[in-house]
Amino acid sequence: MTRPTKTLHPGSRRATALAVALFVFGFGQELWFRYLPAYLRTLGASAVGLGLFGTLKDLLDAAYAYPGGVVSDRLGTRRALLLFGALSTAGFAILFLWSSVVAVFASLFFVMAWASLGLPATFALVGEELEGDRRVVGFTVQAILKRVPIVLAPPLGGLLLERHGMANGMRIGVGISIVLSIAMLVGLARALPRGPRQTPERSTPPKVRLRPALKQLLIADCFIRLCEGLPDVFLVVWAIEVVGVSPAQFGVLISVLMTTAIASYIPAAALAGRAEKKPFVLLTYAFFTLFPLAVLASRTFGHLLVAYALGGLREIGEPARKALIVDLAEPAARGRSVGLYYSIRGFAVAGAAAIGGVLWTIRPSLTFVAAAALGLLGTLWAARYLPAHDRLTENLS
Repeated sequence: MTRPTKTLHPGSRRATALAVALFVFGFGQELWFRYLPAYLRTLGASAVGLGLFGTLKDLLDAAYAYPGGVVSDRLGTRRALLLFGALSTAGFAILFLWSSVVAVFASLFFVMAWASLGLPATFALVGEELEGDRRVVGFTVQAILKRVPIVLAPPLGGLLLERHGMANGMRIGVGISIVLSIAMLVGLARALPRGPRQTPERSTPPKVRLRPALKQLLIADCFIRLCEGLPDVFLVVWAIEVVGVSPAQFGVLISVLMTTAIASYIPAAALAGRAEKKPFVLLTYAFFTLFPLAVLASRTFGHLLVAYALGGLREIGEPARKALIVDLAEPAARGRSVGLYYSIRGFAVAGAAAIGGVLWTIRPSLTFVAAAALGLLGTLWAARYLPAHDRLTENLS
């Protein structure tokens, strides 16, 4: 990656560097990450083991969110993102060098660093560069660039697994991730300006609190993420072992899901920028509720294509929801506020995959039905308690 010219606006330079990093890093990881539950099955893991894997992933997501915000606020976006990217690359190396159930679990402690520790930093960067309704557009662009690799990489990863076998194909995919992540870190180090862009932190950090409207959104979000988490690690198992699709076909399903999500972002973001954000959040929650039921009803690859297209619509209100979080976060401690939000949410839903694993051992369909019930609760909670725009403005005063 060549250095941006000196005439490039600093904000554009930062945003462009982040966008490229999200794309490159995401492409490498998505070649294999969604196949980890199937990989664990080949290594001898049980359904309960898969549930524990998903629970550990969620716990790390929760545990890393707030520290990630603190590091972002203290070190600045550049240093924080470089650190988190390096930690994730170390996790890839563990998977590349060691093929076992223990290695998969151990690697998660590092692999999750970029996505979980780095989340507050990316939110803070968008919050610094854009204000008001432009944040919806900003999060839309970020979401698209983050998800395009998910459209492209899983089918290629599935072909690797089919051609070389689960173990060797996984190793090749992880090796590609290592090369791309190193290239991303070098490019990011050269593209981002040195030193923290934000004002140095005060000696007494501002107290971080969640405003009332943000608390209501958080409660609804917890129900929805429980809905997502119960069946999440079992989606690939359902598709391959129950419906009987191939790994490459499952990659196509992920591409369909993400293509649908991307197609929904731009018109939804444009409308959300001119109207209230709440209806788009509710629409997103409704599709979260319907997706597990659609997967449960699927018995052929064609059925799953329809279900995953429906699942892609879960993202239709995500830019509006993220913009709401930033709108309601404390401006003086935005990284910590976002980190606190995601940390609370993460710990609240951390046991979802383990519960899903227990339900799966009783009857796989229970996992999907329970998920839909939790999604319905979250949708109803948001409809009842999340304030509309006029009352939201009052909460900010």
